[in-house]
Amino acid sequence: MPHVIRSRVRAPHASPVTSPVTSPVMSSAANRPARSLADAEAVAVLHRAAQALMDDLAGLTHRLVATLREKEPAYRAAIEADPAEIWQEANRSLRLSVGSLIRPRESREAACRMSWRIGERRAEQGLPLDALLHAFRLGGAMVWQGLVDETTRRHPEDIRLLVHVAADVWSFVDEHCGLVADAYRATERRLAWRRENQQRLTVAALLDGTARIADIPDAATMLGLPEEGRYVVVAASGAGVAGVAGPVVGLPPGTRALRHLSPDSEQVVVLLADDRAPEAVNEAPYGGTCRADGELAALAAELTVPPGVRVGVGSAVTGLAALGEARGLAETALRACPRDGGVVLLDEHLPAALVVSSSRLGAALAERVLGPLDRLDPADRDLLVDTLRTWLEADGSAQRAGTRLYCHRNTVLNRLRRFEQLTGRSLARPSDVVEISLALAARRLLDI
Repeated sequence: MPHVIRSRVRAPHASPVTSPVTSPVMSSAANRPARSLADAEAVAVLHRAAQALMDDLAGLTHRLVATLREKEPAYRAAIEADPAEIWQEANRSLRLSVGSLIRPRESREAACRMSWRIGERRAEQGLPLDALLHAFRLGGAMVWQGLVDETTRRHPEDIRLLVHVAADVWSFVDEHCGLVADAYRATERRLAWRRENQQRLTVAALLDGTARIADIPDAATMLGLPEEGRYVVVAASGAGVAGVAGPVVGLPPGTRALRHLSPDSEQVVVLLADDRAPEAVNEAPYGGTCRADGELAALAAELTVPPGVRVGVGSAVTGLAALGEARGLAETALRACPRDGGVVLLDEHLPAALVVSSSRLGAALAERVLGPLDRLDPADRDLLVDTLRTWLEADGSAQRAGTRLYCHRNTVLNRLRRFEQLTGRSLARPSDVVEISLALAARRLLDI
């Protein structure tokens, strides 16, 4: 390839176009009025040599395609896949580009449009940008060498005149290299947006449970996830999520996951390890499977959650087709999360999940069990409820409850007896204790 002479006069960008095999298009030297007789003679020499190339355009195309096959491995694969398509593309591009050397006003825009289409096509096919630019420069070098060879062979005395337009010819080649890079990157951005949008829609359909079973294999390929893998959905909501453009919940390093963001929530699909022994798999609530070795508990413990954000971790399910179910489980866990934030693992809070799964029944249970306390002064009522909740959390130990409440164990027992008298419930009766626990959960979670 001959030395590239940088032009002192840059040709302006007329339109966003590129081509991997476009020949240099004469612009500034051929379009501006001749500054001198030497300039006019140089243009005449250029036209004569370019016309000779046009007369042997098929031979020039063959040589260019052969050079691309030999010197550019990425193009070699494209040529082997469809040699006729590459040859026709190179031929049309050379015809318009060499024609621009002879009739720039008539051919320039058509050459630009052709180059732009080639640039788009190569980006869509995934040809590396470096290969695209290399091929473009090979085409420019071949056309320039053809001009030099033709002039040397037929009119060697005119070679000094051809040098006068070399800077402008190579300036245009350089300009097109910039344009081909712009076109490639613009197409890449468009394709990336299309892929991201398609992935977002696919994940949304899987989480909504609206994806067709027949589309699951394609979805697995697109998302790079196993069709029959084990998954859990993590749902997040709260003041710290609304309006946030990026991820909210931090995952442990190395976690394979997909995020789906909406204006006021975030769902994270997490791929779980699948190294379980068969006996370690049990039936999970609502179907699916859960792991008995605490993998989900470890995941929940390692999540990074901003203050005020509520996070629910559902049960594990098997297969992408079950992600709709997994999202429902995560949202149930989310509803069981305290209003001031935190992380709730569904498998560890099933009683609370039962309450929030049917808010009407939960509210009815709370009214039936705790309703008599509402006749008390609010401070007195809250004291009894707090004592009862602390006693339950202390596994029924009045001593430990008194320590947490900073009072004597007999004070705890007196408050518990008063609760029994007001509600008619007995803390010694297991069925009553179950109802009391669920009623307390309903009042805390349902804000009643």
